[in-house]
Amino acid sequence: MNLTELELLSVLANEMNMRKAAERLFVTQPALSQRLQSIEKEWGTSLFIRSHKGLTLTPAGEKVIEFANKVLAMEEMVKEEIQSLQSEVHGTLKIACASIVGQNWLPQILKCYVQKYPHAKISLITGWSSEILKSIYEDQVHIGIIRGTPEWKGIKKHLFKDYLYLVDKEINHIDDVSKTNRPFIQFKSDSNYFQEIQNWWHKRFATNAKRVIIVDQIETCKQMALNGIGYAILPGITLHGVSEDLNKIPLLNENNERIGRDTWLLGYSTAFKLKQVNAFVEVLKDFLHED
Repeated sequence: MNLTELELLSVLANEMNMRKAAERLFVTQPALSQRLQSIEKEWGTSLFIRSHKGLTLTPAGEKVIEFANKVLAMEEMVKEEIQSLQSEVHGTLKIACASIVGQNWLPQILKCYVQKYPHAKISLITGWSSEILKSIYEDQVHIGIIRGTPEWKGIKKHLFKDYLYLVDKEINHIDDVSKTNRPFIQFKSDSNYFQEIQNWWHKRFATNAKRVIIVDQIETCKQMALNGIGYAILPGITLHGVSEDLNKIPLLNENNERIGRDTWLLGYSTAFKLKQVNAFVEVLKDFLHED
């Protein structure tokens, strides 16, 4: 049975009169009678007893009408839910994000997102930019936030440029780096970021650092610099709210221009058609700025 036939039975049960039911259904009485006979044949039993006084439900008819009303009620509920889906943001937003951005920039945006769209869910994975690209290529996520200059043929939105600083408790001029015996604290990162630092270093000093400490996490590197153990090169995104006694020296290239890393939002065009993704893009627009 289809929904039209269930609605027909429900109207008949409400009216208990062929003429009145035919008027409500905008059909002729003979046509309605013929359709009812076809439905009863499908069920293999009489659903109504006809008389000059009107219709009376048979015991089987009561069961079928109960079933019809339940299905019609469920149909109405699903229609309401679909309308809700069209007017509100639902579904899971799947994001892969470079760790440094996920730790220092993204949380405030996600907080605003979940407050504005309480019915939406979030799935977040973090890692190096090379890992983020892999996640997008393999359709594990809807969108990715990546650092550097990625090659991408899909949608690519620039978010912000994050400038680099040499930070230290004691060094307050870039030329002092070549004179100090303080250790250069480095953190493991993706190859592109590491190469950028190495290229700048050798163009500026033409020699290796005298002492080097390598740590596995950028936050460890930052905390060691904050505690005066040595100097480090850190992105500005990690330095918001740090103590004022930490010197922040901008890195400059040979043209005396500040050196920074771009951060991008990437994804396939199909992903940006999803309501939860578009909602996220609208929210993050309020947070875009240059450091």
